[in-house]
Parts: sequence; C-alpha cells; structure tokens
Amino acid sequence: MKRTGSSNEHLRDVIASLRKASIEQNCALWKKLAAELERPSRQRRNVNLGKIARVTRENDFIIVPGKVLGSGAISHKLTISAYQFSGSAIDKLKQAGASIVPMPELFKEKPDEKRMRIIG
Repeated sequence: MKRTGSSNEHLRDVIASLRKASIEQNCALWKKLAAELERPSRQRRNVNLGKIARVTRENDFIIVPGKVLGSGAISHKLTISAYQFSGSAIDKLKQAGASIVPMPELFKEKPDEKRMRIIG
C-alpha cells in the first residue's frame, strides 16, 4: 500500500516549511525533524515530562517531534519545542518556568545545532 502522508494540513505545512528551511539554511537538523514528523501518527514520539526531566539539565533546548505528555514532574527551566503538548504538560512546564517555543517559530532563524537536542 502506498503511503499518502498526513491529512492534517497544518502538519503538512510545518513539514514543508522545515524542508525549505533545511535547504535555505543548510541545516540537517530541520531535515531530520521533517522526516520524524512525516511518520504515521501512531509511530510519532510521545514523551512524558518525567523522561524529559531525567535526561535534561538546566537551560537545555529540547525538540520533541511528536507530543509532550504531562506524566511526571519537571523542576528545572528549559526551552522546549514540540509538535503538540497536552494541557497538563503545558501547565507543569509553565510552573517550572520553562519556555515553550511553537514549532513553526522554531526554524525562522538558523539554529545553534550544538545547543539543541531531539528527544523521544
């Protein structure tokens, strides 16, 4: 069976923008992120806050090519970007003082790839 891609127009726009930014900025990170988001929704990464808290440190920059779920707790500040967030995850991140960057705003500028990490 031929894969047809996502039927979600917003997701298709994000993927197309990531691919365009990867070419314009010569950035492999955006190409990798677009490839991860193209996967079927049941294969996309879902990451709990507990896991993010275990594998990150203060002031890290994290990208999740999927959904951030609210299970667990986080106690340190970080910058995080994901395709989706659960309501409880947003509340807990705000309480911890984390900065949430929407994915479409993430690739406006050339990133410091050494500072960013993809988690999932």
